[in-house]
Amino acid sequence: MSVALTPLGLPDFPWDSLAPYKARAVAHPDGIVDLSVGTPVDPTPEVVQRALAAAADAPGYPTTAGTDELREAICAWFERRRGVTGLQPGAVLPTIGSKELVAWLPTLLGIGAGDLVGIPAIAYPTYDVGARLAGATAVVAQSLTSLGPLTPSTTPKLVWLNSPGNPHGQVLGVEHLRKVVRWARQHGVIVASDECYAELDWRDGTVGTTPSILHPDVCEGSHDGLLAVYSLSKQSNLAGYRSAFVAGDPELIGRILEVRKHAGMIVPAPVQHAMTVALGDDTHVETQRTAYARRRALLLDAVARAGLRVDHSEAGLYLWATREEDCWTTVSDLADRGILVAPGAFYGEAGRQHVRIALTATDERVAAACARL
Repeated sequence: MSVALTPLGLPDFPWDSLAPYKARAVAHPDGIVDLSVGTPVDPTPEVVQRALAAAADAPGYPTTAGTDELREAICAWFERRRGVTGLQPGAVLPTIGSKELVAWLPTLLGIGAGDLVGIPAIAYPTYDVGARLAGATAVVAQSLTSLGPLTPSTTPKLVWLNSPGNPHGQVLGVEHLRKVVRWARQHGVIVASDECYAELDWRDGTVGTTPSILHPDVCEGSHDGLLAVYSLSKQSNLAGYRSAFVAGDPELIGRILEVRKHAGMIVPAPVQHAMTVALGDDTHVETQRTAYARRRALLLDAVARAGLRVDHSEAGLYLWATREEDCWTTVSDLADRGILVAPGAFYGEAGRQHVRIALTATDERVAAACARL
């Protein structure tokens, strides 16, 4: 029986187009160095593994809102590591990784057909996918002023920020963020800030240098209309645990929680316990940060020697590099050297002359990449 299904209007999955270049890189005599996807390769910290195992006996349903201990740990982490004050447990919510929250946030907020979602010109593709899944339209803006004169039909319901940015690692400063918040409140726009790389700020090596949208210097003491998204995948090597959270405006968090309860979108109980422990342990974060800093320094030098210019990249897990040529030409050249990178076109037309080079490879594979470059 044939069933007629309504098309979702989703783009082709971009990574499929990288397959032939991966095949060429795999054919290198010394094997592939895969610097295309930002997936952690180092072990999950022992302290977190022990926490997961200790909570393995979990016969009952977990709470969608998260345990009291987890929500308190999220609030404490925001204050200790990000300088965010005044956050209450009722204004935070664990999610099944950050990508699912990004993809479903417009839907969870009731955004739909005829609505607009603002996204950065160079951006994580899931911001656009989330708008499409909700039936809304993503509008790309270099700046808020580029959206033009606003009317009820041209004002976005939601605007995404990403700092530190993926793929380019750019960090938005306090003054910039404050202007966005004031603009959004003037026009009744929700601001969602994806801050998943905040613990990997390379500018001066101190904690808290990447400002949060929820920081009092940014939000001027109020979290109204603001959401911050964070993931433990990068800082704690927990990509396989699917552990993340969203925090901010209690009213918006309540709306998101209501829908997630109905839909059964629940972080498993053992993962909730592991998240609680991970958020309270800063030692493993510093250890991982040191490893990435070491790999970053080696790749920065090698990439420059290979004739590529690195733009931005002051934070995060990537080098945003260019030879001022079409990104696929650069991808092809590096694939011939057994190195796989991501074409900047994956992240918008504005990225077409760049490639994204991930730091997420072992020391041995990073050394191999540097030798080939």
